[in-house]
Amino acid sequence: MKSKNRTDSQRRTNSLDFFRGFLREPGIVGSIIPSSRYLEQRIINAADLANARLVVELGPGTGGTTRSLLNHLPANAQLLTIEVSAAFVEVLDGIDDPRLINHCGSAADLEDILSQHQLPGADAVISGIPFSTMPDAVGRQVIDAVWRSLAPGGHFVAYQFRDHVATLARPLIGVPEIRMEMRNIPPMRVFRWQRPGNNKAASDPA
Repeated sequence: MKSKNRTDSQRRTNSLDFFRGFLREPGIVGSIIPSSRYLEQRIINAADLANARLVVELGPGTGGTTRSLLNHLPANAQLLTIEVSAAFVEVLDGIDDPRLINHCGSAADLEDILSQHQLPGADAVISGIPFSTMPDAVGRQVIDAVWRSLAPGGHFVAYQFRDHVATLARPLIGVPEIRMEMRNIPPMRVFRWQRPGNNKAASDPA
């Protein structure tokens, strides 16, 4: 019971921090409230976390999804978050887990950030950043950086309210698998691309 109460308390705190962040930077924060546990589970399934050694989360916000990712990551894996809001990074730094690395910066600089932290190619890159509110040129730059940063067989998973990311990505990395999660406010599309390679076997993201 204590564990459940602690989780509920964390969700309330995350929601308040997230709402404050939305009010400060509505163009950067993709939603007025953080992800539901149903959306988080769909993201976890799509990213194939059980086989991951390095996962990158773009736009983690206040860390609701970050905590779920850590709960499902192998003990020897690492999670790198990249968040443009310094206020959110401060909240993320309060998560006590040695596998977690928080970086304040732009997702477009993903390759350089991996190099700074001496990290290899990612097995999964998970993005909650709102592609529909950023300039198309920046969105394409982020997608290109993600693709070049993935290990062979790695997954790019983007959860979005709109399908703009698929439009931007199609000429660059092809057509994604798409799943819809209605048990979220607002309902979210979960897009998944897999980089060609032999490192990982494709799995059903449902």
